[in-house]
Amino acid sequence: MGTTLTRADLTESVYEEVGLSRNESGDLVESILDEISNCLVSGENVKISSFGSFLVRQKNGRMGRNPKTGEEVPIDPRRVLVFRPSQVMKDLING
Repeated sequence: MGTTLTRADLTESVYEEVGLSRNESGDLVESILDEISNCLVSGENVKISSFGSFLVRQKNGRMGRNPKTGEEVPIDPRRVLVFRPSQVMKDLING
């Protein structure tokens, strides 16, 4: 544990598995990530079979508290990104 998968790692994997050039592999990875991002920004959910779902949820405004001072602070409504792994992914992670 402790390692992070990066865009460069994804590009290298596509290069090795698919056989595209490194530039084409990079463009493909960027294209896929851009499409996922654009869908999420527009409020659409993204479901990748056997992997999981990315959902955009709306959180209502509320009153929060500054932990240092105890002062109440309003928290504005916002959209948050949620990932829900599929059952297949959960089973893989748990062995």
